[in-house]
Amino acid sequence: MRNDHTGEFSQELKLLLALLEMEEGTALTFEHWELMQDADWHEFIALARHHRVFPTINRKLQELRPIRVPAFVIGMFQRDYYRNTIQMLALSGEMELLASQFLNKEIRVLFLKGPVIAADLYGDVSLRTSCDLDILVPMDRLEAAEAHLLSLGYVKDEYITSVLNDWKWRHHHMTFMHPQKGIKVEVHWRLNPAPSKEPGFEDLWSRRRQSALISRPIYYLGREDLFLFLVSHGARHGWSRLRWLLDIKQLMNQKLDWPKLIQLLRKHQLLHIGGQAICLAAKLLAAPLREEMRPILASRKAEWLAEDTLFYVQRTVNLHSPPVPKDVERYHRQYLLALMTTRQKLLFFASILHPLAEDAKTLPLPAKLHFLYFPLRPILWASRKIWNRSSEKKREASA
Repeated sequence: MRNDHTGEFSQELKLLLALLEMEEGTALTFEHWELMQDADWHEFIALARHHRVFPTINRKLQELRPIRVPAFVIGMFQRDYYRNTIQMLALSGEMELLASQFLNKEIRVLFLKGPVIAADLYGDVSLRTSCDLDILVPMDRLEAAEAHLLSLGYVKDEYITSVLNDWKWRHHHMTFMHPQKGIKVEVHWRLNPAPSKEPGFEDLWSRRRQSALISRPIYYLGREDLFLFLVSHGARHGWSRLRWLLDIKQLMNQKLDWPKLIQLLRKHQLLHIGGQAICLAAKLLAAPLREEMRPILASRKAEWLAEDTLFYVQRTVNLHSPPVPKDVERYHRQYLLALMTTRQKLLFFASILHPLAEDAKTLPLPAKLHFLYFPLRPILWASRKIWNRSSEKKREASA
């Protein structure tokens, strides 16, 4: 069913992948029954939750009703599915409200993920998980979007600190939380942080689609732009959640304009990232490969990058919950560099020379003297390193 790339995966992870790769209407095979034998079902549930694929697994278990799956497992997946359905319905209602509110304020908005993508890719908002709403607005309307969210009761998470406006390219979104509704909204001005090369808002807007989820106009990315966004997002996170890869498989099964997509990926230096995603979807989820995909898969780099991500899947890595283990942190730094083109690496290393907010904390200067942080940066960086090592030694000595 799959090749030997999954040889070191646990029995529970192999079972999860075997169920995810099944097409609708197909029956369980001998491999499925064999993997169910002596499976650690608590570990299986934990994996499905970690990878955010429990709605799909629930649907398959409801359809197949395999006798070797304990009743408590089926019950657990049903409860998770119902909770997710309620969450997605709440997000759908908020999405409709925000779309209407921003339209009234003449702020163009593209919804990047959430219920609109669930409906598009899976045909049902309950079959995909989402914990927030992601929207993209033009840079010149960012302040207006922020002010409007605040007027609606949202509270901004002030986690971004900046010197000399580096936030515009070091970051790509701001986060807002509604304390009463418990809903989080991420407002993007870029799809990804620098040094990524990506389409501008006007290009994305010109290729937008209108969702049929509700009667009000809700706009989201064109199919090829959605592929570009999902593969760049998944790659940046090491494809550490299988849900992102399942999205790619669903999108590959739609009517993509492959020549147009290849042109977009080439233009934005993402051809190897697109190839990585397709390789992984084929290897792990049995996504079918077609002739029109050949130019994306031509580079050996795509296959190497796909192999690199098995580190995250095999170890159930969670990059979203700090502190990240030191070995994972080191691996992820090297992996992110491997994703970059030569041009992107040059931009990345050049960005290291740009002052950080930490420099201003180390040596506070008035705004008119902030330019001095450029020549002072190596000294300030070295002083922080010395201080941190000294503090670490003191902690070890007192332990």
